[in-house]
Amino acid sequence: MKETAAPRDAAVARYLEHVTVARRLAPRSVAMISDGLARLEMRCGSEGVPLSAVQPHHVRTWLARLHQGGLAPRSVAIVLSAWRGFYRWWGREGGVAANPADGLKAPKAPRPLPKALSVEQAVALAEHRTPMRPDAPDPAREAALAARDHAIIELLYGCGLRVGELVGLDVQPSDQALGWLDLQDATAHVTGKGRKRRSVPMGEAALRAVQAWLAHRGTTVPARDAALFLNRQGLRLSDSQVRTRLRQAALQAGLPTSVHPHMLRHSFASHLLQSSGDLRAVQELLGHAHISTTQVYTKLDFQHLARVYDAAHPRAKRKG
Repeated sequence: MKETAAPRDAAVARYLEHVTVARRLAPRSVAMISDGLARLEMRCGSEGVPLSAVQPHHVRTWLARLHQGGLAPRSVAIVLSAWRGFYRWWGREGGVAANPADGLKAPKAPRPLPKALSVEQAVALAEHRTPMRPDAPDPAREAALAARDHAIIELLYGCGLRVGELVGLDVQPSDQALGWLDLQDATAHVTGKGRKRRSVPMGEAALRAVQAWLAHRGTTVPARDAALFLNRQGLRLSDSQVRTRLRQAALQAGLPTSVHPHMLRHSFASHLLQSSGDLRAVQELLGHAHISTTQVYTKLDFQHLARVYDAAHPRAKRKG
């Protein structure tokens, strides 16, 4: 049974305002923190323990009860993170002398293997072209958007970009740009997690697809933004718009599974690693800070192998 939130304590209410206004966390993150703190308030209320008097043994016991009650390890970890963040903030505010959640760990969750397409599925998606609707009000605009979507798929699969890195690309490099493409050098320069910049080689297929889209950008599709990828209004394409277009393309290509941008990143890594066996190189291309993050791809078992990037990646191979 889901626990009902207790009336908000004044300190909890101020912390939620802090993470919403000062830290500007996403609404979903604030909602998860709020839910975690509601659980804390309920436990304190049911056992007569003031929020300011919570000790590590309380936190340890209450987390164990949540887990025993069926809450998944990842959800328990989110609750613990909310409690730890609240007490850290409250300590800085002078409300408590110590953080009762410090040093405690949530139960480990089994790490699921990333879902990836087979080589055949990934290539079928990349080579699929959106059919033109006979009743399309603006066929030229539809053709331009189809070229844009094709370039997006080629970059996601051919370069292993995160969707945030993709939509952050600008047409030209600048001090404000999070990323851009150097078509002459066949390189994508992106800003990943932790504001870390990296460069990724582009295959011939991605180059051709981007050049085809650029022929439409600013002409058939208006350009009111510095972004490489624009929506119908000429503004930067959003993460959610990319997800929607990719899902539609996968359905049209006849793929038997729902496809999202990170699945193409997983496919890029898996196919490259299966072929090359070079874990360090794949780590660099993905922008992983730790090799352990990349090692998960060694556990994936595919019947078909891709070729190494630039030598034989399915979208890097030059056609004669």
